Amino acid sequence: MSAAPGDAAAAAQSFLTLTGQLASQWTATPGLVTEQAAELVRVLASPMLQPDSGSQPTRPDDKIKLGSPFIGVIGPHDVAAALTDLSGRLAWRPDLVMEEGGRLLATLGQGFDGSSSLTPAKGDRRFADAAWRSNPFHRLSLHAYLAWTTALDRLIDRVGADDKTTARLRYITSLFTDALSPDNSLLGNPAALKRLLETGGGSLVSGMRNLLIDAASHQDAPAQVDKSAFTIGGNIAATPGAVVYRHELLELIQYSPTTGQVHEIPLMMVPPVVNKFYMMDLAPGRSLVEFLVARGFQVFMLSWRNPGPEHADMGLDAYVAAMMDAAEAIREISGSADINTFTICTGAVPLAAFLGHLAARKQGGIRSATMVVSILDSNEGRSLGLFATPETIAAAKRRSAERGLLSGEEMARVFTWMRPRDLVWNYWVNNYLMGNQPPAHDVLYWNNDSTRLTARLHSQLLDVFADDVLVSPGSLSVLGTPLDLRQVACDRYVVAGMTDHISVWKGVYASAGKMGGRFNFVLHSSGHVQSVVNPPGTPKAKYWTNPLTPDTPEDWLSQAQPQPDSWWVHWAGWLADRSGNMVCAPSRTGSQRHPVRENAPGAYVLEP
Repeated sequence: MSAAPGDAAAAAQSFLTLTGQLASQWTATPGLVTEQAAELVRVLASPMLQPDSGSQPTRPDDKIKLGSPFIGVIGPHDVAAALTDLSGRLAWRPDLVMEEGGRLLATLGQGFDGSSSLTPAKGDRRFADAAWRSNPFHRLSLHAYLAWTTALDRLIDRVGADDKTTARLRYITSLFTDALSPDNSLLGNPAALKRLLETGGGSLVSGMRNLLIDAASHQDAPAQVDKSAFTIGGNIAATPGAVVYRHELLELIQYSPTTGQVHEIPLMMVPPVVNKFYMMDLAPGRSLVEFLVARGFQVFMLSWRNPGPEHADMGLDAYVAAMMDAAEAIREISGSADINTFTICTGAVPLAAFLGHLAARKQGGIRSATMVVSILDSNEGRSLGLFATPETIAAAKRRSAERGLLSGEEMARVFTWMRPRDLVWNYWVNNYLMGNQPPAHDVLYWNNDSTRLTARLHSQLLDVFADDVLVSPGSLSVLGTPLDLRQVACDRYVVAGMTDHISVWKGVYASAGKMGGRFNFVLHSSGHVQSVVNPPGTPKAKYWTNPLTPDTPEDWLSQAQPQPDSWWVHWAGWLADRSGNMVCAPSRTGSQRHPVRENAPGAYVLEP
């Protein structure tokens, strides 16, 4: 068994030595191959063209949502359609093809004569190893990769397509360019080759083992997390509490107070309908629930059941009814007539329906609502992503209706392939080429703990994000009540992420304006998950605030002021002002009417 790793290490050493010698001759020996090759590409390139300056194609400032878990993964027909569209456009522009082809040749020539100014984009971690600059072979391969990917991007920019088509074409081509990156191969990745030599070939053996384990578990992408490192209720979702109410669709968890006094008005936390609740209760020190309990808030959490085909017909009516029952249990246990509410991402749809239903019935009892990275409408046709059409939406509804649900694995696959560079090829290199174990990270564990969605709720969410039925007065009824979110009068605190590619921040701002009442808007500096999981002390974290809420997000941002650290602290002060007086903390969880059923995190979160 030891011969193979040794042979592999020897082969890798020979390859590095040989390529280094050859490439050194190409780039350093006067009058030899360098000048000849450079002259050849100069002759082939049009003399009328100016060499590429090294600048990247212009990109829009806004994040563009690529796909949606509610539509499904992008299939071969989507790829074929996009490539056919690009080919057809290029066929009408032979001058453009010739021009960019000549520019590409000129740019490639710069790699031989050392005059290239092409560099990886800021923050591109694939090429951080010093060998990409010091080793001639790797430097040339990186230059060639940057040259042709830049040329392809520039072609797409110039074919005359509209913004949405351009973004669609860029995404499809990025699937290929990311896959063909030189760092994705063992011989093309200097860090992987060094690792191979350092381990005497052991990294190759470990990488093959990781590949076989993933293949045996029927994964279509490398594992993102070491699941063996976490136990729900042990080192994750570990804040002490108890299940005090159980419904067919949810469990209600009451967390145990850790302070002598608590705010009299409790908080009901509503998780996304497509994820498990413990994104808000991650590892100790990173748990929002733990943070709130330590500051004297009475915290109750809904834990959605992972539905099966038998729940296929349960939609917003059933979910809102379950929330009504849970809210009544919270009021009875806490003794407070009012409650505050909190949600993230897709949890905003049932929460908004819940608030709209109460408003339509002239029922009070809701002091405030906090919505984080949440969108309630089509976001001007962008909520369902670049590939949403009436046909794809109808097909998505049909598939879930036939099965009774939308599978969690399918939704997770969409999220993964929205960012393949980070969520596929990054782990390909780490797990298979470097031979490392996947990281043990609580967010990645949560993200891989997939849940399902009932067919009925899936269909309604598609209507919300395609046809604006939730924000169009009277277009959607819940429990027999037509909704008009403009009647919702409670104060709201709204958080968005500046680099969020799922809930684009300008869409979050626009959604906030669809409801009645006052709202405070906060823009955090990170993406989707990082804007939720943001404990105080997070390095480089900052957020922007503005007490005014003008009509457009651009106007809001132009007057906003940056603040250091986490928005959690700012929000805790805002929430405290709406949580009543301080009273003695309850001596036990539950009540006579709602006794403790079992300890947190409950049974539903453990259901596969």
